[in-house]
Amino acid sequence: MITVAGCGRMGEPMLDALRAAGFDTRGFDVRPKSHDSITDEVEGLVDKTETLISVVRDIAQTEEVLFDVQAFAHGQHLSRVIICSTLSPRYVKKLRDRMPAHIALIDAPMSGAQIAAEEARLSFMLGGSPADLDAAQPLFDAMGAHFHRMGDFGAGMQAKVLNNLLAASNTAMTRLVLDWADEAGLDENKLLALIHTSSGQNWFASGFNDIEFARDGMAEDNSIGILVKDVASALDAAPQTADVGLPQQVQTAIRALKPRPV
Repeated sequence: MITVAGCGRMGEPMLDALRAAGFDTRGFDVRPKSHDSITDEVEGLVDKTETLISVVRDIAQTEEVLFDVQAFAHGQHLSRVIICSTLSPRYVKKLRDRMPAHIALIDAPMSGAQIAAEEARLSFMLGGSPADLDAAQPLFDAMGAHFHRMGDFGAGMQAKVLNNLLAASNTAMTRLVLDWADEAGLDENKLLALIHTSSGQNWFASGFNDIEFARDGMAEDNSIGILVKDVASALDAAPQTADVGLPQQVQTAIRALKPRPV
């Protein structure tokens, strides 16, 4: 059986996609859900789980799922763990030494926001052995449309935090541009259409009216807060001699975002 741990904005549609593809899949979330296939009771679930897909928010929740509160890593039949959360690559690589050797580990952070998860067209950045990735590919096919094999375990996460550093930069600058455009009296939709076909084009601006968090302000429990965390994950894996001033400024700008009116 497959268990998706962390059934929030991304995990729940990923669960639904796997079930729609015919996989025996259940969801786990610490918050009660009105979904027939999601439980907040871990008893009995751990020892039935053969593949764990972790989509929890951060390192603290990953620790709870794998080793502490839920402790899926100690399940009797667990043979594969797929980490889809965006975490520090340094932390992810250290998991190999903490997990039983017989458990296959794949890092598979994804991109595309909630709309791509709901439409089963996520982009996955994959790290793991070729054999492990081949065996798991049917699961990724059910949930996504783009698959990028980046290297050994941990390489997918390294690629993801670099991708999200760019995403955070685009988010911060696009929101600033739209605020300045308001002051200048420009129409938001006309400007976004211009950006989409011009040199300022970026994923956040092009998907502004579909991305669920595009107008959000900073909150610890929303996607803007997650971007702040993702920049921190990139900074944690920065080269020793890197100039981190610009990424830190991006993080500060994201942290300062206020809700944007519709």
